[in-house]
Amino acid sequence: MIDNQTATDFLQTYVAKSKLKNNTLSIFFDPLKNQWLNCTLIDRFNSMLNNNIRTKTIPQLDLEFKKTDNIPIPHIIKYMGSKKPILNFITSAINEIHNPDNWVCDLFSGSCSISAALRKKYNFISNDIQDYSRILAQTYFSDLSRYDFEELHEQIETSVRNHYSRFRNKYNEYFYDFSKITTLNEFAKVESKQRELFSIETFDFDYHLFTKYYSGTYWSFEQCVWIDSLRKTAETFKGSQVYYSFLSSIMYAMSYTTQSTGHFAQYRDGDTLDAMNNILIYRKKNFYDLFIKKFKELLLTLDDSLKQLKTTTLGFEECLKTLPEGSTVYADPPYAPVHYSRFYHVLETLVDYDYPEIEHKGRYRNDRHQSPFSQKGNAVDAFSALFAGIINKKAQMVLSYSDKGVLAINTIVDLAEQKFPKNYIIQMDTIDHTHSTMGRFEDAGREVKEYLIIAKLL
Repeated sequence: MIDNQTATDFLQTYVAKSKLKNNTLSIFFDPLKNQWLNCTLIDRFNSMLNNNIRTKTIPQLDLEFKKTDNIPIPHIIKYMGSKKPILNFITSAINEIHNPDNWVCDLFSGSCSISAALRKKYNFISNDIQDYSRILAQTYFSDLSRYDFEELHEQIETSVRNHYSRFRNKYNEYFYDFSKITTLNEFAKVESKQRELFSIETFDFDYHLFTKYYSGTYWSFEQCVWIDSLRKTAETFKGSQVYYSFLSSIMYAMSYTTQSTGHFAQYRDGDTLDAMNNILIYRKKNFYDLFIKKFKELLLTLDDSLKQLKTTTLGFEECLKTLPEGSTVYADPPYAPVHYSRFYHVLETLVDYDYPEIEHKGRYRNDRHQSPFSQKGNAVDAFSALFAGIINKKAQMVLSYSDKGVLAINTIVDLAEQKFPKNYIIQMDTIDHTHSTMGRFEDAGREVKEYLIIAKLL
C-alpha cells in the first residue's frame, strides 16, 4: 500500500512536469487496487477542469521518479560550442562517477547548460571568469514560483517607459523607422549618425552606456535605449531572485536582436544590398517584446531547485583551491585559439555596467580575459595545472574536448595518464557533434568529434 509521503512526492512531480505551479491538484488513489484513479484540477481562476489520468501501479510510479532528470532548461543566450545538444552524453558521465553527497563544480561554466540540467540533483559550484556566467547560473537556480508575472510586468512597464521617454524627448531624431529604408545610401547615413554618438555626445542623465557605446553597431539606437532603460529598471530588483532572471532576459533579447551572428566579435557593415536587407531584419525587431517574452517564460518555468548553488568568478586554479574534497569537476576549457571574451564582451558590460575603455571595431572592453587554454604555447601547462588542482582535492573529473582543439586529444590523454596517480582510472568516451560556430550563413556549424576524458577515483 502506498504511503502519504510517496503520494505527496508524486503529486509534486506531476505538478512540476505539467507546469501547473499556480493550480491546486487533488488526486484519488485506490489502496485496494494500488492504482491512481483520476484527478481534479482547480486552476488559479477557480474554474474546474476534470482530467482522467492513466492508472499507475507502484512500479510505474517509481519509473516516474526516475524520469525527473529531464527537467526543462530555458534557453537564454546563443553560445558558441554550446553543450546543450549533448547534455545527456555529459551528464551521464557525471552521474556515473559522482557521489551525490559531494559537490559538482562546473569549472568553465559559460552558458551554464550543465548546471541547469543538474540543478535539481546535485549541490553545484558554478565558476567562470566572466561575470555574466554567474548571472546565468543564479537564474537557473532561482525559485520564481512565488512571483506574479502580471504584477511585475506592470512595475517594469512603468519604470522602463519612464527612462525610455527621456531619450525619446531629447533624441527623437535618432529613432528611425527602418522599414522605410530602401537604399544603401540611406542606410549608411542612419548607421553612421548613430555610431557618432560615442565620440560627440555627452549625456546628461544616467544609464546611457549602450546608447552611447553601441548605437548603430550591434543594435540600433532605439534598441540600445531599451537595453539602458531595462538595465536601470533591473536595479530596482537587486537583492531578490528576480534580478538574475531580469538580467538574463536582457541578454536573451540582446542575442536575438543583434545584427551580428549571435556573438559579438564584430558587427557587420551592410555595404551590399543583401547585407543591408539582412541587417534590417534585426533592426526592426522589438527589443522590449523579446525581453518580456523571455522574462515571462523564466517566471513560469523556474521553481525551487532544492539544491545549493555557489557561484565564483575565479581563474580555474584559484577555484580548484576552494573546492571541497571529493567533489566532481566538470571541465570544458576553451578549445580554439580565439578568446571567448572577444565574443561575449557586451554581456560582461551589461552586468558590470561600468562604462569601460573600449577598443577596435568590435568595441571590446580593454580588460578582456585571455585564456591559456587558447594559447598553444601555454595549453599543456594549463592542463597540467588543472589536473594537479583536481588531484590535490581528491576530486574526480569529466573533461570535454574536441578533435578540433588547440591540442591533439592524444596529447591530453597522455598527460592525464602521466599526472593522475594509480588510485585513479582514466577513461575516454566520444560522440559525433555539430559544434555551433555562430556563423551567419554557410559556417553556422562544424562537424566535430567530442571527447570526454574521465578521471575516476578507485
